[in-house]
Amino acid sequence: MPHTDRVGPTKAELAAAYGSTIPDVVAPGLDVLFCGINPGLLSAATGHHFARPGNRFWPALHLSGFTPVQLRPDQQRALLDHGLGITNMVARATARAEELSADELRAGGAVLTDLVRGVRPKALAVVGLGAYRTAFGQPKAGVGARPERIGDTLVWVLPNPSGLNAHWQLPELAAEFARLRSAVS
Repeated sequence: MPHTDRVGPTKAELAAAYGSTIPDVVAPGLDVLFCGINPGLLSAATGHHFARPGNRFWPALHLSGFTPVQLRPDQQRALLDHGLGITNMVARATARAEELSADELRAGGAVLTDLVRGVRPKALAVVGLGAYRTAFGQPKAGVGARPERIGDTLVWVLPNPSGLNAHWQLPELAAEFARLRSAVS
């Protein structure tokens, strides 16, 4: 007999999430505003950022000392209690970030810049080097602190925490997140 206790969205619910958006977790005066590339279908279907189980955002956030415990995606609002927030470069959900055009990323960079000017976090952490390079016209940018700022906000680039990014393992991701944490402390 098949197991009927469903955990998570169905294939139809995931398909229906294509192109939808999820709310930002933001407030004025954050220490760090994390910016993902765009929501995946699971994130869009659940309304939770970095929702895919293989994504290492939540473990890296905790291991780096940003949070005292490892939060789950459904606890994302608790980030505000730690001076942290989450948004996305491009609001629309896709199955893969590669589905986004360069024009969408550049437009997302402009929207992100306006958001940062409005909420004025100490730091903006773009989680995805390729997306940052395209959105901000910085093809040679690397991971870490950027020389440019948005107003008084420090701009920092972090590696993509997706489980598909094999170049960065969890200990290295957490160390990079910790470098950011030290910079804003």
